[in-house]
Amino acid sequence: MSFFETLVALLAVAVVLLQITRRVHLPYPGILAAAGVAVAMIPGAPNIPIDPHTALALFIAPVLIDSAYDFPLGAARRMLLPIFVYAVVAVLATTGVVVAISALTVGLPVAVALTLGAIVAPPDAAAATAVLSGLPVDRRVDTLLRGESLFNDATALLLFSAALSVQASGGLTSATIITIAFAAPGGILFGIAFGYLLSKIRPLTENTVGGTLLQFVYAFATWIIAERLHLSAVLATVSSAMTIATLATINDSPRMRVHSFAVWTTVVFLLNVVAFLLMGLQAKSIVEAMSPGELARAVGFATIIVVGVIVCRIAIAFLFHAVVTYRHDRGSYLAPFRHGETMLVGWAGMRGLVTLATAFALPADFPERDLVVLAAFAVVLATLVIQGATLAPMIHFLQLGRQAAVRKETDAARAGLAEAAIARLASEDGAEAEGLRALYAKTAADPGGLSDDRRRGLLRAATLAQRQRLDEMRDADLIGPTQYLELQEDLDWQQLAAESEKDRRITES
Repeated sequence: MSFFETLVALLAVAVVLLQITRRVHLPYPGILAAAGVAVAMIPGAPNIPIDPHTALALFIAPVLIDSAYDFPLGAARRMLLPIFVYAVVAVLATTGVVVAISALTVGLPVAVALTLGAIVAPPDAAAATAVLSGLPVDRRVDTLLRGESLFNDATALLLFSAALSVQASGGLTSATIITIAFAAPGGILFGIAFGYLLSKIRPLTENTVGGTLLQFVYAFATWIIAERLHLSAVLATVSSAMTIATLATINDSPRMRVHSFAVWTTVVFLLNVVAFLLMGLQAKSIVEAMSPGELARAVGFATIIVVGVIVCRIAIAFLFHAVVTYRHDRGSYLAPFRHGETMLVGWAGMRGLVTLATAFALPADFPERDLVVLAAFAVVLATLVIQGATLAPMIHFLQLGRQAAVRKETDAARAGLAEAAIARLASEDGAEAEGLRALYAKTAADPGGLSDDRRRGLLRAATLAQRQRLDEMRDADLIGPTQYLELQEDLDWQQLAAESEKDRRITES
């Protein structure tokens, strides 16, 4: 099979697997990992090489843009200390554990062990958020997991770059130290400036296909330019997306948002599929080239690394919990998580796309490259399958779900929105204004009058009837093609307005 044929087959399988994961509440990244391995085992599956620099920009930049654009800055400020601990301290500690294991077991050189540590240290919250979207937990836990996944990549990739430089030069030079020290602040400043520039250009392409293409151009351009300037590409990409989101106005086009949401959701999912496929194919070629003795050594080493990174994160979670509890008892503003929430954060340490992409980025002549790549893939596969599959049962067992609270918050938000509309219409005269005020007053008085399922069912039935009538008018030549598309779009907005985020997530349906 060619690469294209293999990819098409995997995408077809992925569609089927997504239906299964949606019904059994399993995060799709773990299933994709297993599917990637299965496809790699098919006789005749191709071995597709990929340029190391291309791997990082291709697989990481769009995912960071997609996550950072919607991340709430206010929540990040309130959770600054926990995010710092998990995004920086935890990554450094995990890297240290991997270096120690590597030295004590297989005797890897320090620079090689440091590289492996940087590769497997950063968790990817994609699997966790896939579960949490259906089983909402405390907002602080959700914010921590999302925020950590944005910023821990920067720590890991700075370590990764430093380790590669040390390995290539034979030591840590003053030039390398200066470059690394300036990479983080320089990346943030560049990202803010670049994001500000893009925010001025975006209105020119609003509501066009070119506008969507521009989003991908600036995602890759931010990463590539930052790398050329020896800045942190991760921080540049994240800060640029947050800058654009902050400068976006309330008058941004709803059509553009809906279209971009669908496109980006599909692209991020496709990148996950391709990354797991490529890693599975690469792992297969490495395993086939190993002797039985080398394979046994690699499997034993990878097993110890998997256990080490899982135990290390859980230990850090409970150690930080103890510190926060101690400080809170003495007047600190930061309240600790519950014990169950701490366990959930510690267990939600699945590795994913970032680990795969950095493993791809290793040069072909890197010492012990096969061992490092296999260990990295083992960590990704084990954490996604073991931890990812048990997150939902853990939330149920520890009673951490807050579905009822989320429904109350949603009803309160609906009432608040209705009150804002009533206040705006208070000075307006006429039957139209009176009818709208009555409609909003009913919503404000009883925002949860109908259940979400009942509301969506009624809206769907009414919209289908309207669509049928619209088709009849078009077929009877009562309206032209342009008017038909305009009215069809109105019905689309009407339906989207009452549907929840969960129903609109393409990857969950």
